[in-house]
Amino acid sequence: MEHSIEAIEKMATIGNKSGLFGVKTAEQAAALMLIAQAEGTSPALALRDYHVIGGRPTLKADAILARFQQAGGKVRWLKLTEQEATAVFSHPAGGDVEISWTLEMARKAQLLGNGTWQKYSRAMLRSRCISEGVRTVYPGVVCGVYTPEEIESIDAAPVRIAATSVPAPAPVAELEYVAAPEVTVQMAIASAETIEALRKAFTSAMRSAQSEEEKAELTALKDARKAQLE
Repeated sequence: MEHSIEAIEKMATIGNKSGLFGVKTAEQAAALMLIAQAEGTSPALALRDYHVIGGRPTLKADAILARFQQAGGKVRWLKLTEQEATAVFSHPAGGDVEISWTLEMARKAQLLGNGTWQKYSRAMLRSRCISEGVRTVYPGVVCGVYTPEEIESIDAAPVRIAATSVPAPAPVAELEYVAAPEVTVQMAIASAETIEALRKAFTSAMRSAQSEEEKAELTALKDARKAQLE
């Protein structure tokens, strides 16, 4: 079902005001919804699957993998540790490929200055592996978009000046990406019908939180819902 621009603008305004999806403006939300509609999916799913990082739309690694599998792709994980992520990606249209991302590769790419890499190296290696594997075997899934991890490394690439008389500037500090909590986690807290249900939803959410900022946001959401229930 194709939605009118008026309907998309209304959904974008609601999505932006909810504060659940990480978009900064209704215009960003509307642009993501138009992309989703052009791809043949529900505009509402755009806010779940996409993030806007540095002014660019990015697709989360889990969303990339889900789309790849829905399109007939397969992935077989050979290794997934804090030091290495290796998997075999296959698709009828692109064959098979084995992709590895290691902590040493991330170090050479100057990615380890990012706090998220230091705390959650396995998850970051997995995301890089998924992005490269899917892009290699079936690029139609990720055409024109990157993962948040790729965008941060692009934006943080060191600047070089050719003139030898001018000292080369120091590398630009790498942007730290903090993944927004999954929509389902926040919605579980916001929609809890009892104090006990709220406690369980909040406890589960805190286990998956990846930063102090996320924990603070979840705590504020929990306190607001608790006040409503009481």
